Amino acid sequence: MTNFPDSHSDLLDAPVACLATIGRDGLPQVTAVWFIHDSGELRLSLSSARLKTRNLQARPECSLIILDPQNPYRYLEVRGRARVEVDEGHVLADAIGAKYSANVLEWDGPDDVRMAVTIEPANVYAVAMG
Repeated sequence: MTNFPDSHSDLLDAPVACLATIGRDGLPQVTAVWFIHDSGELRLSLSSARLKTRNLQARPECSLIILDPQNPYRYLEVRGRARVEVDEGHVLADAIGAKYSANVLEWDGPDDVRMAVTIEPANVYAVAMG
């Protein structure tokens, strides 16, 4: 569990974050993702078929940035490592779906596996410029 700065705790309910992973060529790959703040952890529900998921499985180092939707000069950046596990029973997928009023499984192919990703922070940066 991570204690995120009180000054930026409202961002933990933001609608979207940007996840940066490292591709097999060593270059960054950035994707907008849905996320949930759950018991002090930042968690994502990802399909096994997606590049970002494969990147995290091969190289768990990542960064998640959450921009303030009202002020892009204010954000929370979490750098660390991702723990990627099978989302048994789609528990996390259902929790993410509840936040966004969506069924995230609709986008999965028949052979896809839903993965639960937990960002394990090494550094947390709360930024407010201006």
